[in-house]
Amino acid sequence: MKKNEPLEAILWSVALPGFSQLLSGSYIKGILFVGLEFIINVKSHFNKGIMLSFLGKTSEAANIIDYQWLMFYPCLYMFAMWDAYKVTRKNPKKYDYLPFAFGAYFVTIGLMYSPIVTVKSIFIGPIFLPMIFLIPGLFIGFIIRYIILWTKKENY
Repeated sequence: MKKNEPLEAILWSVALPGFSQLLSGSYIKGILFVGLEFIINVKSHFNKGIMLSFLGKTSEAANIIDYQWLMFYPCLYMFAMWDAYKVTRKNPKKYDYLPFAFGAYFVTIGLMYSPIVTVKSIFIGPIFLPMIFLIPGLFIGFIIRYIILWTKKENY
């Protein structure tokens, strides 16, 4: 099994969930993540939504997205990144999963609110709002991890 660097593993998982697992030799996990990503992506019309959002047609993107399928995506995406990160860590640390878990949670919240959020009459849409929600999710995850470790007086 090839050991990648944690940042490299996360970036491969950003490109496509499962790539990092395939590169590190975890073929079953990698194929599972790639397969699930493909199914969710196709069923939710995610790529079409991304294309329309980047073309400024966020209302059209919101209408084409199948939210029932897309709701699975944040958890799969963040779990694949956490798994890739965890496997590459030489000395895994406690509660490393918290930023990933809170990131997935907040992206899901952003996805749920995306059909209704407008800022100064600009509809943000189902692609950009969840991406924006990732930032506070990761931040809160890191803060909670720090607080837990600080209260237990453990190394962080």
